[in-house]
Amino acid sequence: MRTTIRIIAAVAAALAVLCGTLAHADNHADSAPATDAPTVLITGANRGLGLEFARQYAADGWNVVGTARVPEQADELSALSVEVAQLDVADQASVDALAKSLEGRPIDLLINNAGIFPRVNKIEEVNFDDYSRTIAVNTLGPVRVTRALLPNLRRGEKKTIVNITSRLGSIGLNDFGAFYGYRESKAALNMFTKTLAMELGPEGFTCLTIHPGWVKTDMGGENANLTPEESISGMRAVIQKLGPSDTGTYWSYSGDEVPW
Repeated sequence: MRTTIRIIAAVAAALAVLCGTLAHADNHADSAPATDAPTVLITGANRGLGLEFARQYAADGWNVVGTARVPEQADELSALSVEVAQLDVADQASVDALAKSLEGRPIDLLINNAGIFPRVNKIEEVNFDDYSRTIAVNTLGPVRVTRALLPNLRRGEKKTIVNITSRLGSIGLNDFGAFYGYRESKAALNMFTKTLAMELGPEGFTCLTIHPGWVKTDMGGENANLTPEESISGMRAVIQKLGPSDTGTYWSYSGDEVPW
């Protein structure tokens, strides 16, 4: 009798361990990225355009990595079905740490979205510390992030890099001046995109610079004529329709090319 009880107890214990292992495996599978879905990494995803990019790509089933300088404060981003990562694009150590955490993982689409917009209307108003900070974030930031994540992008199938620029970065459309620092940072970002396209074109990369329009965000203000949903839907349509033969081009969210 005692032997029978011991056998039953042993079997029950083994089943408990097995069930626990399977449950752990199921939980792990639920939290892991879907291997058959493309991956997008979006910088500055805690608010504004970046947050809407993350929301729409996640809703379409993409694996989304959204970055924020302070992830603990990125409540809206954390509420989405996305992976939240710490990143300050102006800090090389932060960029290196992100790259290390993603080592070996394919990234199909990189969206360099993080940016700042100081309003400076006259040259006499230029503060050189702010000017340098603007270029450090808006221009050097995308260069840092792209270089660090290039091994991941080479592993991805889509091999697409999108730099979020502005109409204010167009030299051809500068017909009213103002916005010192911001204009220059975006014009330089445009040139970086074109140069990168020339280098990576033979590898099948698509490198684009896209103007999101005037959008109702903290940066764009309440008087803007587009909602984040409208802007992001338009930019995603542009990204979707363009490929390697279009690399090194400058577009608007509306699907129109923008003069350099």
